[in-house]
Amino acid sequence: SLFDSPAEWYLKARQSVQRFTVTQLGKCCSDTESGHPRYVVHSYNFFLFPSTLGVRDVEFTLSASSIQFLSHYGFDYNKFLKDGIPYMNEVQEKILRQRLLADSWKVHSAADRDVLKKAIDEVTSWIAEAEEEETLILQDLSGCHVLEVQLVLRQALENVWTEPLGYKKLMVKKVSPQRRQLLENSYDPCQKELIILFARGFTNLFQILVKAKKPLVGHNMLMDLMHLHDKFYQPLPESYEEFKRNIHNLFPVLIDTKTVTKSMQKKYLFPRVSSLSEVYAVLCSSDLNPEDAPWPVITLGSDCSRYAEKKSPHEAGYDAFLCGSGKMLHKHSFRGCLGTCGAVEADPSFSQYLTVLAEHVNKVNLIRGGVTSINFSGEDVPCCHPPVLVVHVRGWPGLNEREIYQEFKSLCRFDVRRLSKNQFILLSNQYKHVRLVLRNYKRHPQLQVSVYRHWRHSPQVNCLLQ
Repeated sequence: SLFDSPAEWYLKARQSVQRFTVTQLGKCCSDTESGHPRYVVHSYNFFLFPSTLGVRDVEFTLSASSIQFLSHYGFDYNKFLKDGIPYMNEVQEKILRQRLLADSWKVHSAADRDVLKKAIDEVTSWIAEAEEEETLILQDLSGCHVLEVQLVLRQALENVWTEPLGYKKLMVKKVSPQRRQLLENSYDPCQKELIILFARGFTNLFQILVKAKKPLVGHNMLMDLMHLHDKFYQPLPESYEEFKRNIHNLFPVLIDTKTVTKSMQKKYLFPRVSSLSEVYAVLCSSDLNPEDAPWPVITLGSDCSRYAEKKSPHEAGYDAFLCGSGKMLHKHSFRGCLGTCGAVEADPSFSQYLTVLAEHVNKVNLIRGGVTSINFSGEDVPCCHPPVLVVHVRGWPGLNEREIYQEFKSLCRFDVRRLSKNQFILLSNQYKHVRLVLRNYKRHPQLQVSVYRHWRHSPQVNCLLQ
């Protein structure tokens, strides 16, 4: 709520992030095409699912409203549940490494146990009659099962050797213990580092992005950053300041297009739109695209051309395209240049874009909090809210915060907090809402609304003065 400090807001959001998982993640990158003054963007959509390979079984919450929302926009649950790319954070990876070193492999999923039991039964029945160097081919194993079957078989039987064989196949060979030792010392498709690489899944790409230290662009990206930290780096710390430091170390340059858009609405004739798709539509409109303006040309790579042909709202890859295609960031930059400098180079570099955006770098929008944005490279700047209102209730016993909220909801939006038995504080981020309530409730018989004065309305001060 607007009453929350950034640290209080973070602790509340942290609980939510820890309960939910990431279903898909979009990544969009751009480069300049050789010999042409234009940007070519490549956008990708990744379905993710928590790694179940050797780590504690991951639990997460499903929200009915979220399921309905995703279903409405055509979310593919089969890809999420059956083909989702695994991922893990550093703590989970450490646990996996310890179990691999101790050869104490455990399978947590009931479905995985059924697959393993079938494979083990088949191998144990076969190996009793098999001769050395004879082979058995196990069929229909997923990538995860191929690794787990190998680990379990090698742990249980010292006279077998295993190798992946094509798609969803595993070769099991009967060998002598001496032969197996030689094979293990040579190239081993079941080496521990390969298992770690597979189990990390999408985290491998995350680590590449971290090492690259490229600017990270998002829209209203605070919750995204929290999920990135929690799912791919480390569990979210209790300390808000530690979270900020960690994110800044991972991604030194953050650009939130929501923050940039809000600034443009204040400084220039930019329509008051909020959602990512609305902002993108405005930027693509003819009103902001005069023919002689020096906007960069943005084209989609062939690997994601479907986003140019059909809108896919709330698909992570499509949202990443809208946000990171360069159109939003670059046009905001040019609009700022035109408003302040009066001229723009025909083919400016990205560093020049960042110069224009300097005041917004590392400022990430905060939805309904004590500040308007979080500064990941310094101190958060307190925002100037409209005057706080106090509601004094007369002749309406038992009134609570929710009922006060419902009373004013039809007129405008306030956050409500109880001050005393018959007093409530109202806080809004809109001056017009404050003026509206003061005017409309000026002569209300039961709800007396006035501007909050600490020395007059604070229960602590009143207690001292009595």
